[in-house]
Amino acid sequence: MSEHPSPVVAILTLGCKLNQADSQALARELLAHGCQVIDRAAPADAVIINACSVTHVADRKSRHLVRLARRLAPDATIVLTGCYQQNGSGHDLSQRLGADWLVANADKPAIAQRLLRRWQEQGRLGIGPAAIQPGDGLRTRASIKIQEGCNEVCAFCIVPHTRGREASVPIGDVVAQVLTRQAEGAKEVVLTGTQLGNYGRDLGLAQGLRDLLAALLAETTVPRLRLSSLQAQDISESLLRLWQDRRLCRHLHLPLQSGSDRILAAMRRRYTVDQFHRAVALIRRWLPDVAITTDVIVGFPGETDEDFQRTDDLCQELAFAAIHVFPYSRRPGTVAALAKEQVPDAVKRRRLERMLHLARTSADAFRARFQGRTLEVLWEDARTQQDSRPPLWRGLTDNYLRVYTSARGGWASGLCAEDGSASGCRPGSDLANRLLPVRLGEPLGDGLWGELQPTADPLPVEAGPSEPGCRQAGWIEG
Repeated sequence: MSEHPSPVVAILTLGCKLNQADSQALARELLAHGCQVIDRAAPADAVIINACSVTHVADRKSRHLVRLARRLAPDATIVLTGCYQQNGSGHDLSQRLGADWLVANADKPAIAQRLLRRWQEQGRLGIGPAAIQPGDGLRTRASIKIQEGCNEVCAFCIVPHTRGREASVPIGDVVAQVLTRQAEGAKEVVLTGTQLGNYGRDLGLAQGLRDLLAALLAETTVPRLRLSSLQAQDISESLLRLWQDRRLCRHLHLPLQSGSDRILAAMRRRYTVDQFHRAVALIRRWLPDVAITTDVIVGFPGETDEDFQRTDDLCQELAFAAIHVFPYSRRPGTVAALAKEQVPDAVKRRRLERMLHLARTSADAFRARFQGRTLEVLWEDARTQQDSRPPLWRGLTDNYLRVYTSARGGWASGLCAEDGSASGCRPGSDLANRLLPVRLGEPLGDGLWGELQPTADPLPVEAGPSEPGCRQAGWIEG
């Protein structure tokens, strides 16, 4: 148990942006009732582990978090939710590892209510609600779940078993949520779902996603709207025309999985290589400077060297901004798990290494295109550096370029008057949750160095430490 006067809850999140949206919703509910919420394993009154089961590696990480939470917070209530606990083996093993509550995906909202009832009875919720702070991610880049579940039956995927059938949030409810985030000061809203392209199908909407985006553009003023993922078959001119409004981020995640039609058919994907190719071409015709990111699975059962080469060739041709590469992971209960032609692990490792190399070169080439350009960056948080150097701020462009700058970058970025008196150049400027023009420079890690450009909007000096209580820390995506 923590020594903090109000309850402390650690929320640890693995996996997809849908899990991240669920974790943000839990954090909001707990903050609103006077709890402190952190995003790391530490002594706490409760630890909520929002786990993933998309691969065997995700399973292993989920088990590790349960053990770590029990070790660091031996008296805490350990709550396991997410997809891992919904597969039979994960459910049973998690209890043996030390989880106290196992909560289904559909019942996640009840977690906060159950904890709050306990602490209310103990008289520990009298401190009052916490304000959403800039820089905590709940205000900077807010994730909103608009759809959950999947009616597709991809041969490798366990998600239909763990997330259930498709269910969409009505348009009016989504608009109301975005307006709330907007009122809190959010500069970006990320719309998440298992199958965003199928949004509204269960509500009888023929063009549900397009209708939703049109409503959000008409009824809200949040500066940025971003989609988490689409499928190749979801792309149409009717949808892409909406991106004439620059509030829609020029970033689309379009999973490829394989560049071989034979493997795509075995995976039960609903597009061919040609259809995927045409979808990418259409996106680039409508959205200049767009970042198209993708997923690739290597070593799917039956994948030959020729099949893999087709994937490699296609990824080189399409020049993705980022490629997330996964070795095929056998998931119990899926069709592919029963296939006889399983690819040997050594072959999967070789293909993985080769595709990861291509992913790095492809990302480097995309970033290089923007060196010397000035784009708006939404600054998220500052990370401490070694050797007493100033903290390093992180932010994102609308087309998903990671950008870094020094917290004292004002002196070097033309923000100051000659006498150094301009407020923008004072040490400790707080960039959190600010959309600012930035000139993109040299590569730095997974992104680019950025120089802040002159702006009529002066940078505020960073406030001192927040009052003890309920600031939620570090909710950063991407």
